[in-house]
Amino acid sequence: MSAYDHAAIDEVLHSRVRLAIVAFIAGAGTADFAAVRNATRTTDGNASVHLRKLEDSGYIAVEKRFVARKPQTLYRLTDLGRRALSDYVAHLERLLQQGNRR
Repeated sequence: MSAYDHAAIDEVLHSRVRLAIVAFIAGAGTADFAAVRNATRTTDGNASVHLRKLEDSGYIAVEKRFVARKPQTLYRLTDLGRRALSDYVAHLERLLQQGNRR
């Protein structure tokens, strides 16, 4: 791996919507589907696809429950998701530092 390795960027998090979702959930702790969709200004379908990709990658955990007889889906970051976000930010910082040295 070279010192300036842009190819090592996490492709799952590099999506604008997925990064926004993970950042929002990281700050919120847990969030329901509507909060995630509204915060990221996406459609139901778009949010759903990105949330599924994050779930399949092990970055978020999903809890489905009923509140007042209505279904509610809650999302939270897993330990793997927190590490991935932290590593992603650290990698971007390294790229910026190395680019500034040139």
